[in-house]
Amino acid sequence: AEPLYHSLPPSIHIRTSPERGRGIWATRTLKRGEIIFRAKPHTHVLATKNLEHYCSSCVAPAPEIGLKRCTRCRVLWYCNPTCQNNDWAAHKQECTAMQRWAAGAPSSDVAIPAEPIRCIGRLLWRKQKKGPNSVWAREVDAMLSHRTNLPPSATESHTHLAHAVIRYLGLTAPSELGAFGMHSAADIVDVISRFATNSITLTSPSLTPLGVSVSPSVALINHSCEPNAVVVFPRASSAPANDEPAMHVVALRDIAADEEVFTAYIDTTLPYAQRQEALSATYNFACKCSLCSKHPNGSDPREAIWCPKSCGGSCPFPTEEDPLTRCYKCRSAVPSTDSVLDAIRIGQEAFEKATAVQLTDLPKALQLTTNVVPILTSHKLLSSAHPLLALTRLHQSLLLASFPPAITQDALDAIVRATSASVAGLSAVLSAGHPIRALALAELGKLLAVDEPAPKNTSPDTQGGGAFPPSGPARLRLAYDTLVQARAELRVGFGEQNEGGEVGLEIREMAVRVEKELAVWKQGVRNIIEDTP
Repeated sequence: AEPLYHSLPPSIHIRTSPERGRGIWATRTLKRGEIIFRAKPHTHVLATKNLEHYCSSCVAPAPEIGLKRCTRCRVLWYCNPTCQNNDWAAHKQECTAMQRWAAGAPSSDVAIPAEPIRCIGRLLWRKQKKGPNSVWAREVDAMLSHRTNLPPSATESHTHLAHAVIRYLGLTAPSELGAFGMHSAADIVDVISRFATNSITLTSPSLTPLGVSVSPSVALINHSCEPNAVVVFPRASSAPANDEPAMHVVALRDIAADEEVFTAYIDTTLPYAQRQEALSATYNFACKCSLCSKHPNGSDPREAIWCPKSCGGSCPFPTEEDPLTRCYKCRSAVPSTDSVLDAIRIGQEAFEKATAVQLTDLPKALQLTTNVVPILTSHKLLSSAHPLLALTRLHQSLLLASFPPAITQDALDAIVRATSASVAGLSAVLSAGHPIRALALAELGKLLAVDEPAPKNTSPDTQGGGAFPPSGPARLRLAYDTLVQARAELRVGFGEQNEGGEVGLEIREMAVRVEKELAVWKQGVRNIIEDTP
């Protein structure tokens, strides 16, 4: 039979280990920022809320002239006839299924199937067309399934999704499953399990979630909470209609020959217990990576508070079972651990409530983050500790969403401070070049470069110190330095060869503009000095 995984280059190979099963290993040294391999997903779909705003084929955002809608189902939108034609092989049966689904929907709210239903439908139709013995179909079938050891909660959700997929396919009898290479209920649950275990979030170049995708070759990569690689969609192709969306697996650090390649399946800024819970629920395994082992020489910055004696060290979070906690550096004990535990609990509850209402009640969500972040900082949580970092990042996004049309200096400074706090927290738990950290730096640089509505005293005596953020030329200099650092890290996280992808090119252009502004200011100062007796 024809071998699988044609997209994998000679610099890597597939190997099986007793601890983690199949994985991808380097055959030579992979350099930091190197694109390990590229893959176009076997299938992808946009989230329902994004269907009108992005092309369903190449995932480009809607241009100024707008997108073109499919005139049959009136659900999917495309850049132009080229994108629509490129997607027709995948959309042809889907188009009829969507019309059938909408006709039977009890309300307009559920007239469009959820993205897992649509994505699995595309997988099965494509597999049917290519045939069960094709490379494409065999790669899909080779993806890992956890059907035989699903927890009860997952079994229920998988069963519900299986019924929805069968209805979406238009099947009325179990015997009709055979047309898709399935012959029992177990087979359809296998398909659901493979999708749930191996699907990857489809994102914009700035990591905004747009939908879901499936790539068997990318799914071969095993997980670590301290990954040496990352999967991104940098949108770096010169022919996006044919090449996008393209997944790029990029090395975050040098990877030695004969070393396994790892990505992170979950948010690694979360503390140990929440990471393990997320991995167990979705991927059915307990992580034993280096980060998930103990920290004998210092506390995990995700679960730590500053030393009560301000020695510069930190202390692990107290727990209900072990309330006594000491600084790893000077061994000072933390007093009033009950209040620390209460603050952490309040912070977690506030984060969950603010997350739940952020789209329906923005002022309420912003009030929660504004009130609770100071409580956590007053209890000396590290900026990288959970839930402070999560709340800080949410607070930053809420401030951006509520930014006034007529910009004020106070509002601008507030969002700069929140973004700076996010960068500080992320920098303590993510390595330099990690895409999330790089994008946070880029956001900070862009905000610092915004023209100030009411600059503070910008005399030479006030530059270089004082309150943050600075004003005037000092702020512009900080913007430039931050943009330069952001671009360097974007080139790692989104690929050196890609110039940091779409965002990296944008930041490079902005850094050039800011550099010119600084040059103009410096020339103005020289002119003033030369004109002064």
